[in-house]
Amino acid sequence: MVLILFFISWQLATALFSIPSWLIPSPVEIVKEGINSWNAFRGHLTSTILLSVSGFIIGSMIGLATALILHLLPKVKQAIYPLLILSQNIPIIVLAPLLVVWFGFGFLPKIIVITLVCFFPLSISAMDGFRQTNEEYVHYMKMAGATKMQLFRKAEWPHALPSIFSGLKISSTYSVMGAVISEWLGAQKGIGVYMTLASSSFRTDRVFVAIFMIMILSLLFFGMIASLEKMVVKWKRKEGI
Repeated sequence: MVLILFFISWQLATALFSIPSWLIPSPVEIVKEGINSWNAFRGHLTSTILLSVSGFIIGSMIGLATALILHLLPKVKQAIYPLLILSQNIPIIVLAPLLVVWFGFGFLPKIIVITLVCFFPLSISAMDGFRQTNEEYVHYMKMAGATKMQLFRKAEWPHALPSIFSGLKISSTYSVMGAVISEWLGAQKGIGVYMTLASSSFRTDRVFVAIFMIMILSLLFFGMIASLEKMVVKWKRKEGI
């Protein structure tokens, strides 16, 4: 209802104040442009989806592997964790041109960009989940003679699953943003390319079509991860956690 009210207000404002479409198009104009340019936009959308999914999978694997290594090897964590934090202080938009210089205009620099924005939320969420395992469970298992690996498999890993899925949901939305940024590096197709061309030709309605599609993709990816979480972490609902 809030979204419907927002779009109605937007539509009325553009009509009431006679706002030109090149400045702020109305929702109806954006929908019409999306329908009319669908055949041209579809190829860009497919390219972005493939890039987002590939980068998300690779970034999630690296993020989860990083969290496991840093959790199981505390001394390595002391050395690497500060570097992990510092890696997120580098603006991606500044790093992107350097990746082009180092790796060219191919697939690799784009995947690196998406990986950089995806792996960090998952790494931090997973490590927090491992660390916050119920101390009573840990104490009981140690008294029963459990090894470190048994402790991880039976207590820490299951307990961290909700946190891991939280990181995955954040990373899934970031993957679309990372894909669009990576497409600004010089891709031939993608929503980022479509948006750049529309902006340079002052087609504001097409820019809004691209923005709305980015938001829809992010919501779809988020919803898919949330649905997967409900299927995997069934005990969370039973215990009311």
